[in-house]
Amino acid sequence: MSQEQQDPPRREVVTGVPRGARPRPPAHAPARSEISEQTTLGTTYVRSLMRSQLRAGLGALVALALLVATLPLLFMLPGRHGGTLVWAALGVAVYPVMWLIARRYVRRAERNEADFTGLVADREA
Repeated sequence: MSQEQQDPPRREVVTGVPRGARPRPPAHAPARSEISEQTTLGTTYVRSLMRSQLRAGLGALVALALLVATLPLLFMLPGRHGGTLVWAALGVAVYPVMWLIARRYVRRAERNEADFTGLVADREA
């Protein structure tokens, strides 16, 4: 018998990146390209973000204005306890309300930005 008949055929191992782990080509992101090319649609996307952020800011401003506008009404309260109530409102009660207004504004602004980023981000195909 010859040498080829006695030895089993040699196996070759092919290595590489598994098919599922290969990076996929980037998906087409029309919104991102529209914005970078400054087309009418891209301008509309950016303007929409700016309007939603403006709405959030104006809402917080109106809430703060209402809070500050009601404070002088406390000065008009008659009686001896009016002074204590005014100082309690100015020194203690105003700050948690301002914090809540600011927190709501920040959350709304972050949500607006996250929605916009989700719109223009690359999606996996």
